[in-house]
Amino acid sequence: MDFLQTPENQILVGVVVAVVAIGVGAVYLFSSKKSKACLHPEEFKEFKLVKRAQLSHNVAKFTFALPTPTSVLGLPIGQHISCRGKDGQGDDVTKPYTPTTLDSDVGHFELVIKMYPQGRMSHHFREMRVGDFLAVKGPKGRFKYQPGEVRAFGMLAGGSGITPMFQVARAILENPNDKTKVHLIYANVTSEDILLKEELDGLATNYPDQFKIYYVLNQPPEEWNGGVGFVSKEMIETHCPPPAQDVKILRCGPPPMNKAMAAHLEALGYAPEMQFQF
Repeated sequence: MDFLQTPENQILVGVVVAVVAIGVGAVYLFSSKKSKACLHPEEFKEFKLVKRAQLSHNVAKFTFALPTPTSVLGLPIGQHISCRGKDGQGDDVTKPYTPTTLDSDVGHFELVIKMYPQGRMSHHFREMRVGDFLAVKGPKGRFKYQPGEVRAFGMLAGGSGITPMFQVARAILENPNDKTKVHLIYANVTSEDILLKEELDGLATNYPDQFKIYYVLNQPPEEWNGGVGFVSKEMIETHCPPPAQDVKILRCGPPPMNKAMAAHLEALGYAPEMQFQF
């Protein structure tokens, strides 16, 4: 103990103890932060519905609480979750959905769901009320995004296929270090079918040099400045970045649209490695 008799050595020991304490604290905080991710890839976990907002006659936004106010879902950008429910016959049904929230939205996650008349999982969401629980597992999906991995994304979305596009676009635009440009073509039948329009228009307003959106409607209103009909090869050529090794085109929509878009992209010279279908 003679070592501790001098003031210099006492200070030295104090510094060492402080450094060790800081290190232990940092490890604890890091491990605590990691442990807050709520998803499990193989096991369904239940999350409570705390808010339901009807956006149109067949579209609603569902907000689910995570276990604590600082919990995160733990979903990588561009991936999705599997949701389990009951169809109209009482049978189990599972369907993939992409939350519109990111892990920066702590304490909760949101799903914007279009409920189709004959949809089996649509029935489950139609019947859900605040206080009910949704069984979820994940993450799922082949898409893995790293900031800055491409110079530009072209996005071709139809209907509820907008949700993965919105998630990726948000993650890019809200990251000040990610300069990737995003060009989105979003197709629907009528203007009432456009999901997340207020949020999408907000991104276009807030990031005018980085995010461009072009709406296409099958049945447009009388005054309409967007595209009309189906997404054409010419629309893609005009509103998406041209083929290049540092460009990727993402597509998500109904099967007939995905098939048509694949043919357009091939005709325009986009190689298979420049494309990804959710």
